Amino acid sequence: MAPKDRPPAPRPVPGARAPRPERQIAFRLGLSAESRAAAFLLAKGYRIAARRWRSPLGEIDIVARRGASLVFVEVKARASLDEAAEAVTPRQRRRIIGAAEAWLAAHPDDVQCNIRFDAILIAPRCLPRHIAAAFDAST
Repeated sequence: MAPKDRPPAPRPVPGARAPRPERQIAFRLGLSAESRAAAFLLAKGYRIAARRWRSPLGEIDIVARRGASLVFVEVKARASLDEAAEAVTPRQRRRIIGAAEAWLAAHPDDVQCNIRFDAILIAPRCLPRHIAAAFDAST
């Protein structure tokens, strides 16, 4: 991969220690998985509204639209698709739901959309697996 094609490394915070190499690798792997997931969604007819959207309550990997639906997507990359599926924990679900509520507060026109929480699982040498309605706000 050419240097200009690499995902950006996290910016250093003045006075803070440098990130550990394994965290930098995880960060780059996450960006790569999110890019694959976004391309996969685009191929399925979704429009990407935001990537890596942050709120004080949490981060949403991808916010996408398709028709009247607004979809909050969690992307998980692991060694296997099964490991990726198990990585979406109840705590993470609560944080994603909280971040989605913050999105809706910041984008009041979206309240009228059909809201859905999806997951896209990424593993080496596998096509991404899209799980529509992976969880809902009541879980």
